[in-house]
Amino acid sequence: MREVRPGREVHDGPRDTRPVTIEESDGPTADQVDAVMLAARVLVGVTASSVAAVEDRITLPQLRVLVMISSRGPLNLAAVAAGLGVHPSNISRACERLVAAGLLDRTDNPADRRNLVLELTAEGRTLVAQVDRQRRDAIARILDGMPRQRRASLVPALRAFADAAGETAPDAWQLGWTTA
Repeated sequence: MREVRPGREVHDGPRDTRPVTIEESDGPTADQVDAVMLAARVLVGVTASSVAAVEDRITLPQLRVLVMISSRGPLNLAAVAAGLGVHPSNISRACERLVAAGLLDRTDNPADRRNLVLELTAEGRTLVAQVDRQRRDAIARILDGMPRQRRASLVPALRAFADAAGETAPDAWQLGWTTA
């Protein structure tokens, strides 16, 4: 039996010479991709609204830094940069501004004094909690407009989606949302 790549036309031997398109049985359908894209647009709107509430104080990249540190605990610059997929020099500048704004503390790592540890201040935690609360409230209003049985089916589907994307399990995160 020969191996066939998904989407390729094959002929099934001498008995049937009509082309057959082989599709990957467990690959996503166009409807599934479209549904996720539509939901993503809704969530981007929710996120944009929550960011707009604090944009007079910080930028979106700075908020991403605060959320990552809030979610994962104290981190060094390299870990924040790697987690956000950006160059460490970009994170360094963002963190300097966050320290100056009183939202982030930068201290020496007791295990390695060459390494600085970034941690949220009380004001930084309050700001992240405000953004998170606004997002949760907006999502709760949207979910409230759905029938109960549809809401119940969302939980395993969205957890599986997050798992497939490589997100950490919800109980390991303080906020329940990430910046990926």
